[in-house]
Amino acid sequence: MNSDEIYDKDYLKDPQINYRISRVLAFFENNDIKYELYRHPPLPTIEIALEYWKGIDAVHCKNLFMRNHKGNRHYLVSFECHKELAIHSLEHKIREGKLSFASSERMFRCLGLYPGSVSPFGLVNDMEISGSADPKELFPNGHRVKFFIDKDLETAPRISFHPCDNTASVVVGNADFIRFLTIWGGEYEWIDVGPYMNEL
Repeated sequence: MNSDEIYDKDYLKDPQINYRISRVLAFFENNDIKYELYRHPPLPTIEIALEYWKGIDAVHCKNLFMRNHKGNRHYLVSFECHKELAIHSLEHKIREGKLSFASSERMFRCLGLYPGSVSPFGLVNDMEISGSADPKELFPNGHRVKFFIDKDLETAPRISFHPCDNTASVVVGNADFIRFLTIWGGEYEWIDVGPYMNEL
């Protein structure tokens, strides 16, 4: 079944979708971050996305947004899309109790994102927020989110993420991705994520 049999193309004209995407692209352009943009139907799952990513030369990622047991700390995790996150190992590393997926309300509040579109580019909404945020949610650096990244992405030449909406994918080079994180200014850490799914 091809995409036209599943989706219409109204998403290309949706002003809210285009606003979310254009905000990320404007941030890139204002900060001299080179990118390639690919539009496609909504891709709510990795399984569907893989069909549309076949012709895009980049490492594609899975992204999870999580909260700690108390609900006062939020964590974004990005890793190669064929891997599974070892959540218990991450819980042991963070020592914040049991981790769970953050609600859609928390996702929007912290990253300006909706379910199905989780992306590190949502960190553009985690800048200069100290005055409007609950102080209990802030890390010492003044950000709401800590970012954990699959260490295998550290050497990936080109990486792909949604630009805050799952009707598009953006590819950036490794150096430009690190530049993005540096401008964001929050804490990020490269970690061992877990095995590839075919190794389970």
